[in-house]
Amino acid sequence: MESQLKDLFQAIGRATQEDELRSQVAPEIGEYFQATRSGIFFFDHIFSADSDINAALRKTIETALSVEHNPIARYILERHAPAHDGLVTSPKAWRLICPRPDHWYVMAGPIVSNGGLVGVLGCTREKSLPAFDAQDLADISAVSLHLSVWATTVRTHQPSGCSSSSDGGVIAVPLAARLTAREREIASLVALGKKNAEVGAELWITENSVKQALKKIFRKLEVSSRTEMAMQLVVEKQMQ
Repeated sequence: MESQLKDLFQAIGRATQEDELRSQVAPEIGEYFQATRSGIFFFDHIFSADSDINAALRKTIETALSVEHNPIARYILERHAPAHDGLVTSPKAWRLICPRPDHWYVMAGPIVSNGGLVGVLGCTREKSLPAFDAQDLADISAVSLHLSVWATTVRTHQPSGCSSSSDGGVIAVPLAARLTAREREIASLVALGKKNAEVGAELWITENSVKQALKKIFRKLEVSSRTEMAMQLVVEKQMQ
C-alpha cells in the first residue's frame, strides 16, 4: 500500500494540467481507495460560466458542497481536514442526507492554496463495500496535501472577478468592491441558509426586496444559485 500511495504522489507531481488530474489521476485515486466514484473538483472550475461540467452533475456537486446540507462539507470547510460520513454523523442520519446507493459511504479531502480552500477530493463507496476508516482518512490526508501543493505551485487560473494590471498580472477584485453594503448583508444571511422572508425580517425590508437584491447580486458575481454565491463568500473570507 505504501508503494501505491507513493505512485499517486508521483502521478500528481507529473500532472501539468487540471484535465490530467481529473482524467488520469482521479481514477487512480479511486482505485486506491476502492471507490465506486471519485473526483477532483476545483471551485472556480465548477462555477465558471464556461465550465464543461454538465448541468446535472453541477447541481449534484453544488448540493454536495452545501455546508447547510452536508456535514462533511461543513467539517472540511471549518477545519481544512478530511472527513468521512461516519466521522461527522450517524449512518441513519447520513441515509437521510444522501440516499444515493452509490454514495452509501462518502469521504472527502480538502485542496488548499494560499491559506484558502480551493477544491476537494471526493470518494464514494456503494453499500456492498466497507465503510471508510481511520487509515483511509490518513491516506486521503496525504493525497490532499500533494494536491494542495500542486494547486499552489502548478495550477494557474484567472477566476471570475479579476482584471489585468498594467504589467500583465492579475488583480483580484474583492467581493466588497462588487457589492453594496446592503447587498453584502443580504448575501451573508442567505449564505447562512436563511430564506428570503427570514432575511427580510432581520433587515427590516420586504421579502420582494430581498428577491430583487439577490438577482442583482447573482448578476454582479456571475453566479446562478445561492450555493455558488455562498461559496464565493467562503473562499474570499478564507483568502483575506
